[in-house]
Amino acid sequence: MSESLSTDVLIVGGGVAGLWLNARLRRLGYSTLLVDKGVLGGGQSVKSQGIIHGGTKYALSGALTGASEAIADMPRRWREALAGSGELDLSGVRLLSDAHYLWSPGTLTGNLTSFFASKAVRSRVGQVKGGELPPALQDPRFKGKVYRLSELVLDVPSLIQRLAELSGPGLLKAERIEPLQENGELTGLVVNGRTIRAQRIVLTAGAGNAELLNALGLAQPAMQKRPLHMVIVKAPTLKPLYAHCLGGGSKPRITVTSHPAADGEWVWYLGGDLAEAGGVAREEASQIAAAKNELAELVPWIDLSPAKWATLRIDRAEPAQSALARPDNAFLAEQGRLLVGWPTKLALSPDFADRVEAALLRDGIQPQPLTPLPELPRPAVTGPFWEGLV
Repeated sequence: MSESLSTDVLIVGGGVAGLWLNARLRRLGYSTLLVDKGVLGGGQSVKSQGIIHGGTKYALSGALTGASEAIADMPRRWREALAGSGELDLSGVRLLSDAHYLWSPGTLTGNLTSFFASKAVRSRVGQVKGGELPPALQDPRFKGKVYRLSELVLDVPSLIQRLAELSGPGLLKAERIEPLQENGELTGLVVNGRTIRAQRIVLTAGAGNAELLNALGLAQPAMQKRPLHMVIVKAPTLKPLYAHCLGGGSKPRITVTSHPAADGEWVWYLGGDLAEAGGVAREEASQIAAAKNELAELVPWIDLSPAKWATLRIDRAEPAQSALARPDNAFLAEQGRLLVGWPTKLALSPDFADRVEAALLRDGIQPQPLTPLPELPRPAVTGPFWEGLV
């Protein structure tokens, strides 16, 4: 039997939210141990589009919503971290684009005109033309309008790699995770047969939270899944594009991010309304056909005859909401020593860490003097989402 361990905070789930929290707590002087059954970032994190957005797309209905206000400060916090001057030192993480764009393929409808005219949105949005347009839209046949948002797009694998480095020795690859109950109270976990006690246990395993809660005999907090059916296209004719293409509704018609493949070609990753309910209902071949039709209509000057296509299904795991609505903020629930959370969005990982830190401070949880960790088997770091698909 392996020797038992003690730590201040035991984190289960090595996506960006868990890794960010781990690095934040270590910087505050807490001892931490993060355990993960898979590869770091291999769930929802690496499959995200890497957009650190400030909520502008949520205001497409013409008014700033609770979601857009809650998330508005995230780009600043991530920029400071990327510059090495923020709450974490993320210098060295690859920035794919220092702006994301809103792109209207034709004339703006009335409600969108008022949306762009509103003072709250003007402070975040500026129109670009000519040589300032994203490379993929610099074509004489492009007749739309493009607005630059003060948002970022990150290379998520390099983000996960950096956050893993900030974890120091406190990462543990888990084969089995079981609750440690002492005198009727959850005091830690038994991981691979090793007892690990902690002042607080934080579940941030995305979709894996449901299984962990079930193992603990807990029905709350309940989880929901909102599925997506994303499209991946790789071609030598593609140029970088990071944009929400506006449709008539409150969601982007299509959201494009571009990712550099090892062979020098670009991979476009397509989400937005294309990947939502209608896309989820389609099989892979018909989803690819729908994406081809969209791109033929929106960027007809790009030759996609040599392209390789694939699709990727994702379940966004979140706290249950009425009518499967999208939560507006990071979420944290507490029960004794157990904290259960979902960031609900990659960009909200700092907000999730704020909530955990506030709970620790409120409960007077202070760093304890603990012995150094022994050598532990570390989980691997995920590769790019398109690996093995195109």
